[in-house]
Amino acid sequence: MLLSKLFEKAPEIEIKDLMVNSQDKVPNSIFFCVKGMLHDGHQFIKQAIKNGAICIVHSDDVEEIDPNIVYIQVKNVMSVMNRVASNFFGNPSYQMKMYGVTGTNGKSSIACMLKNIINSYSACGYVGTISIEYGNVKLPPLLTTPDVIPLQRILKEMLDADMKAVALEVSSIGVDLHRIDEVDFDIAIFTNLTHDHLDFHGTMENYFEAKKKFFMRLKEDKCAIINVDDESGKKIYDAIHCKKFSYGIERNADYSAKNVKLYHDHTTFTLQAFGKNIHIRTNLVAQFNVYNLLAVIAALHQSGLELDTISGLVSDLPQVDGRMEQIQEGQPFNVIVDFAHTPDGLEQVFKYASSITPKGNRIIGVFGSAGKRDTKKRPVFGKLADKYCDMIILTEDDPRDESPLDIAEEIKSGINDTNTIVIEDRYDAIRQAIEIANIDDTILILGKGDESFIYREFGREPWMGDHVAAKEIIHRYYLGEE
Repeated sequence: MLLSKLFEKAPEIEIKDLMVNSQDKVPNSIFFCVKGMLHDGHQFIKQAIKNGAICIVHSDDVEEIDPNIVYIQVKNVMSVMNRVASNFFGNPSYQMKMYGVTGTNGKSSIACMLKNIINSYSACGYVGTISIEYGNVKLPPLLTTPDVIPLQRILKEMLDADMKAVALEVSSIGVDLHRIDEVDFDIAIFTNLTHDHLDFHGTMENYFEAKKKFFMRLKEDKCAIINVDDESGKKIYDAIHCKKFSYGIERNADYSAKNVKLYHDHTTFTLQAFGKNIHIRTNLVAQFNVYNLLAVIAALHQSGLELDTISGLVSDLPQVDGRMEQIQEGQPFNVIVDFAHTPDGLEQVFKYASSITPKGNRIIGVFGSAGKRDTKKRPVFGKLADKYCDMIILTEDDPRDESPLDIAEEIKSGINDTNTIVIEDRYDAIRQAIEIANIDDTILILGKGDESFIYREFGREPWMGDHVAAKEIIHRYYLGEE
């Protein structure tokens, strides 16, 4: 694309790509001097030019000018980068139905459900914590919400692959770091707000404001789907000015679930919406998935599907990897793998385990807490596990440069009564839980879900995934198979 098509009065030179990391080799590119939390892109202009940049977009004055390079000074580099990235890749989000899902818990489940259901009648991509998926393509995740240039590039690839819609997880960090400023969302979903990411936001108020900002940016003709049983959701619902619809179980809402009945392998409820009462039976389990499903139903309905049609599409949904994934390999006890990594997330899974575990049997929890992240929640994890579990096995969970043993001690500070052991190696911790389980016990393996890596001091190290580890251990150590 010609630079003159991206900037008024710029020379007509061909731009082949965009660059924000000066270490990347990107010939004939524009380099954006973004001021980040740790580094200032202005410090790396020479390196960017060496690696292929022919245009520098900057906000501060540049001391050394290369006569062969085009310099464009702007007030806000991040804002300009958002606009240019969207334009460079053909404004892909404006040409597809964009679903954005934000909240502390439930983002991946809702976005994946939307992707799976929409794919039954149209082509839909997904971007989030689990993966990047569209058509026959499945790629490893980048971030929950990728950075500006990678995100616009992904959306362009999806558009080129004839996707008609995209379900995108929107993190509060992604909002605050302006990663989605030029994504044209059609439907935005709010799930809930509970303790998380305080290492980044500092306070719950700041965390809430980041979520609220996502909805305040919506154009008036766009649609917000809000969980009004959540106090923060109610505040957002009352504050926004776009089209808005509520969902919930406790409060009156546009989409309500009544007569909810939870079973170990399915859930039923009556959907009340716009004067209709519709029986819903789904293979999803646990009450928090009723909330997730209500959000999905509301989003699909506001996209034009009839409620009767939607009720048939949610009866047998594909398993979302690592999200309330029930491992069934012939063992006579329950094994559940879930991504839960917040106090509310853990408590919801613990409550579900309590409802399906017969009296006299045990709930065995296997979990840890991430290193270099929100340390205040560690003793809270311990307190919750102490309340619901009969046996606790603490282990590593993305320790980074912290000691898993030290992290475990902080979790243990919230445990008073429950028998607790620490097994640093995650595979061995899962194996211990499976080896000691009795018939009808419930094992909960929490924190990482299907993630195929563990963050250590030196970066990512491959990890088979909790679901894979559990299956392998059941066959090898419990069933005695090779």
